[in-house]
Amino acid sequence: METLALQKSRKYERLINVLAFVIPVVVAILLGLRQKVDLGSWTKILPHVNAVINSITAILLIVGFVLIKNKNIIAHRRAMTAAFVLGSLFLVGYVLYHLSNESTPFGGEGLIRPVYYFLLISHIVLSIVVVWFVLRAIYFAYSNQIAEHKKVVKWAFPIWLYVSITGVIVYLLISPYY
Repeated sequence: METLALQKSRKYERLINVLAFVIPVVVAILLGLRQKVDLGSWTKILPHVNAVINSITAILLIVGFVLIKNKNIIAHRRAMTAAFVLGSLFLVGYVLYHLSNESTPFGGEGLIRPVYYFLLISHIVLSIVVVWFVLRAIYFAYSNQIAEHKKVVKWAFPIWLYVSITGVIVYLLISPYY
C-alpha cells in the first residue's frame, strides 16, 4: 500500500516538474511568434482585465493567509483555489493578448524607467519560478500532505503575492502608453 502511494506521489511530482518547465517554454514560444494572430479587437481589453485578475488574486492570497492563520481551512482552501483559477485565467488572457497584439513600449523617462524595468523583469522571472511552487502547493494541499504543503507555501506565498502585486504596478505604469 505504501509503495503504491509512493509511486503515485512520484508520478505527480514528475507531472508537476514537466508542467513547471513546459508552461513557461510554451508561453515563450507563443510570445515569440513574429506573425500576430488576428483574434479580433476584443483582445485590446485583456491588459485591463488581467490587471483586475491580478488585483483580485493578490487580495485572495492575503485573505487565504488570514483565513489559515485563523484556522479556517475550508475557507482558506476556497480562497486559494480561486486564486489558482484566476492565475490560470490570467495566463490565458496574457497569451491571447500577446499573440494578437504588438507589445506596448514603455514611454516613461527619468528615474521611473529603471524602476519600471526592474519591476517588469523581476515580475517575469518570478512568474516563471512561482509556477513550480504553486503547482506543488496545490498538489500537497489537495492530497492532504499538509506538512509538505506548509514547506512549499513558505516560498510560494511571498513569490506569488509579489508577482500578483508587481503585475498590477507594471500595468499601471504602462497603461498610459496603450
